[in-house]
Amino acid sequence: MSRQVLYGWGRTAPSAATVVEPQSAHDVTAHLHTSTAAIARGLGRSYGDAAQLAGGLVMVNRELGGISPVNPRGEVTVGAGVSIDELIRECLPQGWFVPVTPGTRQVTVGGAIAADVHGKNHHVDGSFGHHLISMELVTPTGTFTVSPTSRPELFWATVGGMGLTGVVVEATLRMLPVETDRVLVDTQRFKDLDSVMSEMLSGDHRYRYSVAWVDCMTRGASMGRAILTRGDHARRDQVEAPTLLPPRGSRITVPFDAPSGLLNPATIRLFNEAWYRAAPKSKVAQPQGIGSFFHPLDGVTAWNRLYGRRGFVQYQFAVPDSAGDAVRQSIETLSNSKVPSFLAVLKRFGEGTPGGLSFPMPGWTLALDLPVGPAALPQVLNDLDDIVLAAGGRVYLAKDSRLEAHKAHAMYPRLHEFATTCQEIDPQGILSSDLARRLQLIRK
Repeated sequence: MSRQVLYGWGRTAPSAATVVEPQSAHDVTAHLHTSTAAIARGLGRSYGDAAQLAGGLVMVNRELGGISPVNPRGEVTVGAGVSIDELIRECLPQGWFVPVTPGTRQVTVGGAIAADVHGKNHHVDGSFGHHLISMELVTPTGTFTVSPTSRPELFWATVGGMGLTGVVVEATLRMLPVETDRVLVDTQRFKDLDSVMSEMLSGDHRYRYSVAWVDCMTRGASMGRAILTRGDHARRDQVEAPTLLPPRGSRITVPFDAPSGLLNPATIRLFNEAWYRAAPKSKVAQPQGIGSFFHPLDGVTAWNRLYGRRGFVQYQFAVPDSAGDAVRQSIETLSNSKVPSFLAVLKRFGEGTPGGLSFPMPGWTLALDLPVGPAALPQVLNDLDDIVLAAGGRVYLAKDSRLEAHKAHAMYPRLHEFATTCQEIDPQGILSSDLARRLQLIRK
């Protein structure tokens, strides 16, 4: 037990809490019974303040480990503190891959459930929660095994519930069978945003995985020029010398904070130009390793330090298909403001989950990495909020650090259902977080 200052991966909203590392479900129960305010935390990859609790107790889940053998149906039981990286390393040599992975492997299973993470295959396979069979959940009022058919309201409130329904200690999920550790990738380069969105609408259904890098620093006819990469797991007969080897670990580290302002409009414009020109205009069935295709940033340890001491905001929103123009408005807003975006990623979403805090909706999602520093940034973010709200969309809470409460409630109209479940399972309001307090997710 120690007192620590914690922050999310964006490093923008630190707060101090007492930190413990429970060894078992029994330990978690004991901590919940002796605390007035508590939240679970994994590897700290939530970008904002979801896994922090100023003045409270933060339970780091890394000691809640263990991976069972994968049964013939692809089912595996995993401790909540196991990372996606560890799960891949254990299961890929056996011919199984995680059904959904975000852009980093350095996320615990508990964190993946709490944020209901999504990947490049949401338009086909949904989010992490769609592949959960059951989980063991420790709450202030008891320990429950929940599933889509057993306490379904609590199960779906926990999936994407940002840790506010209880502490997941173990989960059983269904893995994806694969024959190799390669992905066959098609790459296309597009001169503007409209053309890449049109291609994604017409062609994404042919691929399991799809993602577009978008240049938000261009204006005029080339606004939103993009590189679209789509692919599927390679079969053994599609690659030479097929293997099932886990991805390599990081090969580069950022040992210190970069100077503030290193990522500015000029440097990002140069990077974007080089990145766009380096991509092929069209390339088909290129074999890529799982690490390079799914988790390119995992090759650099502590890459968030490139943004300097002030950190960065990752802003991600989802809007329905009928409001696709909101994507264009958002990129125009960024481009006109000259607020730099180092990374902009566009994907297609399928159906969300039944949970009251479910983020995905059928349509579009755009994620933006925005360095803290430009004077125009706060107003740009507020403008983006207004665009998303007008489009009937929402901001991803797992990445948020600055949204206002009334906007969050407007974006998540079923929030009252979630709050009701939380109050039933935690009538004393022990489970909380800086995020929950700021957005008034559970009103007492």
